[in-house]
Amino acid sequence: MEASTKQAPRKLDSDKAQRIVAAMRESVAVRGAAASTFDAVAAEAGVSRGLLHYYFGSKERLLVEVVRHDCALRMESLGAQLVAATSVEDIVTALSSELEEYLDPTNNTIIFELFSASRHNEELRVEMAELYRQIRGKASAALEEKEREGVVTLRHGAEATISMLFALGDGFVLQLVSDPEWDSAQAFAAGFDIARYLLGAGE
Repeated sequence: MEASTKQAPRKLDSDKAQRIVAAMRESVAVRGAAASTFDAVAAEAGVSRGLLHYYFGSKERLLVEVVRHDCALRMESLGAQLVAATSVEDIVTALSSELEEYLDPTNNTIIFELFSASRHNEELRVEMAELYRQIRGKASAALEEKEREGVVTLRHGAEATISMLFALGDGFVLQLVSDPEWDSAQAFAAGFDIARYLLGAGE
């Protein structure tokens, strides 16, 4: 990976910055993280290589922005569904919807590519760890609010519950990536039963 720099982060709400993030996302999905060079991404985004350095400083920072972008979209969608949930089944439906989105080959390829890359780059590992802490925190807060509303009765606390539910989703995706022909229907049904249990259904 390219060397990291210590420059202050630039504002990333411009059209060019967003085009660069989108181009890196597509490149990682097609080529993998290692082969997604600044030159290739700049060409796909229709900008100069120097602009990637200007906005992101390093390839690692750009990869982090790809994950940040995807996580923000997932949390916005899941958060809205959790806010509207009035039953355990509503929450299970929301989790099922997000899992289906996660199963999209582009989405899961990016996540697993970046997990792999983070094992060999401390900056990327630290940033991804922080992103996942934020996701767990936001989802846990939403579950705690549902508990205060009387929608759920959490058996193991909000953060532990969210961590387990996310782990179930990650495990399903890993198995399906490895074996696309796997008949996963019964396993998914069992997973949703586990989710219902953790959320207090049947009490």
